Amino acid sequence: MERSSSRFKALAVSAGLSFWFFIISTATGMFSIEAMLSFIAGIIILTQIFAIKVSKVLDVFAIINTKIFLGILFIFVFSIYGVIFRLLKIDLLQFKTQRDTYWSDTNDFKSRKILKQY
Repeated sequence: MERSSSRFKALAVSAGLSFWFFIISTATGMFSIEAMLSFIAGIIILTQIFAIKVSKVLDVFAIINTKIFLGILFIFVFSIYGVIFRLLKIDLLQFKTQRDTYWSDTNDFKSRKILKQY
């Protein structure tokens, strides 16, 4: 099931590569508008010629990204934080301290904070 056309995916890859070309050439001090325009033209032509192959590579990358990378991220980052917070009894959302209302108590109520909010 293909969600977007291969031509659009190739154009998105061209935009991303052009962005990184701009960032890297600017950071190294070698930026010129002629080089940028020729790079953009060349990369758009190449990606449009190989649009179907680019689309297949992006589909494989999407599978790797969603199933493997995000799974590893969940297991090694979010799960570890959850276990540590439960062991240390840290309640970031303050579920245990709330009683009948969802309003938080404010102890440092000062009138100058109301008058000058930002």
